[in-house]
Amino acid sequence: MPWPRRMVYSIFFLPLLATIVSAQTNSSESQPATQEIKYGGCLEPPAPDAPPSMCVPALAKNENDAVADAAVKPTAKIDLVVPQGSTLRIALDQRTRISHPGDAVHGKVVEAVYAFDQPVIPAGSVATGHVIKVDGVTAVRRTMAYTNGNFSPFRKYEVTFDTVTLPDGRQLSVSTTVSSGTAEVVHLVSPSAQKQKSASQRATDAGKQEVKGKIHEAKDQVHKSWEEVSEPGKLHRLKTYLVAQSPYRHQYIEPGTRFNADLDSAISFGEIQRTSDDLTALAGALPPNTTLKARLVGEVSSATATRGTRVEAALTEPLYSPTHQLILPVNSRIVGQVVQAKAAHKFHHNGELRLIFERIEIPAEAERAAAETAPPKLVAQNTAANQARPELTHRGNVRMTGNIEGVEVDRRDHMVLDEEGGARTTDSNTRYLSTGVAILLAAAASHTDSEHGTVDNAGDPGVRTAAGGSGFRLVGALISLGAKSQPVSIALGVYGASSSVYTNFLSRGHEVVFPKDTPLEIGFGSPHSAASQAKP
Repeated sequence: MPWPRRMVYSIFFLPLLATIVSAQTNSSESQPATQEIKYGGCLEPPAPDAPPSMCVPALAKNENDAVADAAVKPTAKIDLVVPQGSTLRIALDQRTRISHPGDAVHGKVVEAVYAFDQPVIPAGSVATGHVIKVDGVTAVRRTMAYTNGNFSPFRKYEVTFDTVTLPDGRQLSVSTTVSSGTAEVVHLVSPSAQKQKSASQRATDAGKQEVKGKIHEAKDQVHKSWEEVSEPGKLHRLKTYLVAQSPYRHQYIEPGTRFNADLDSAISFGEIQRTSDDLTALAGALPPNTTLKARLVGEVSSATATRGTRVEAALTEPLYSPTHQLILPVNSRIVGQVVQAKAAHKFHHNGELRLIFERIEIPAEAERAAAETAPPKLVAQNTAANQARPELTHRGNVRMTGNIEGVEVDRRDHMVLDEEGGARTTDSNTRYLSTGVAILLAAAASHTDSEHGTVDNAGDPGVRTAAGGSGFRLVGALISLGAKSQPVSIALGVYGASSSVYTNFLSRGHEVVFPKDTPLEIGFGSPHSAASQAKP
């Protein structure tokens, strides 16, 4: 065939040849796929005795990625539960008269309540309840009150809170056991914690003072002094004091009185999911100079505690790392012991108490979640070692020691914290002044005005009134003034002086008592020398 004709035929059959080759290729690729579907993912029919797992269909690329992600980041479901015994700290926002059971009480939650690491009852939630019990007054207590000019002695009472209204309007029905109210709560801070104020903050404060100048600083001081005098809280306390001098008065629970309400049953808020990334830092090393907020699980008193007595506190706020990874969930147990306890004794020697905290135990729920999200190799190691709850006892090779850096107590306890977090009770220096004045009034009541050239043998009316008031308050003052009798004035003055001497100098001192649920701030760092070598 001549070559021009061959070229024409080649050009004509070339597209047809490409189509035939393409069809053969597609046929060969589709046949294994059809066989794979026919034999359940296998390219060949499996042997009759082959196990089902011998042939697994290949996964798509996105399915492989999903399985890989699930293997790398396993998740755990965690129940958001506020357990039984957890504490709601509630402050009354209305004045409530104590007259009979059933009187309503109304307050607000002052500290957020957490479940695991989530706030579930925010601060500011409204708590309502009622008075459930008003005790009578025994004959002995009534007699002692009458001798001090108080004809309406204090009656013990009990309250309960049964409803909590969240800021979003949801209402929670709760059952609580409530401790005695604290009228005036003070927040004590150890001197060592005060010294940890940041250098930047100190520089800022110094700059402000330098800009103000001496004149502005003096004006601010005058304004501050006036605010302290005219502050509603202090004026209210002055009114309360004046009313307390009256022989007859109603009993009230004042606004601001704080109660610790322990839950009688748990409250559930659903559940959350956490991955291994979320729990990477769980039960890890504490950051330097960490301060934990906690509450005491049980009462500790200098009267009953001894060296080595176990002390436990429950974490009330979660702790996060600087990268915002959870280290400690709430309800982690901070375990320690009493290293010094000195009971109060006669001649007004007050008690002393010192605690240290040595390790932290995470809750069982957190331990379970960590085990579920841990890599299989780590789980096998923990199982082989038969480890119990993870405990934080070291940071690297340095032993961690926790000391009390802050505590909330009743103002009437007259408690102070030292450099190492040890607590002791103190006496006001006014006890010397008050006792001296009472003695002088008793002595002055024994002198008549006739010694000064006057005719009133009963003595100066002002001295008589003051002498009677030192012994029996307002009632004694009125009796001494109206009786116009020197022996009566002397008797009332001597009673007041002797009572002041006994109370301020001869009686038993005050114990250091941390009641159950006392809020604590525990600082963790290197052990203090005084804390680790405390006196027995």
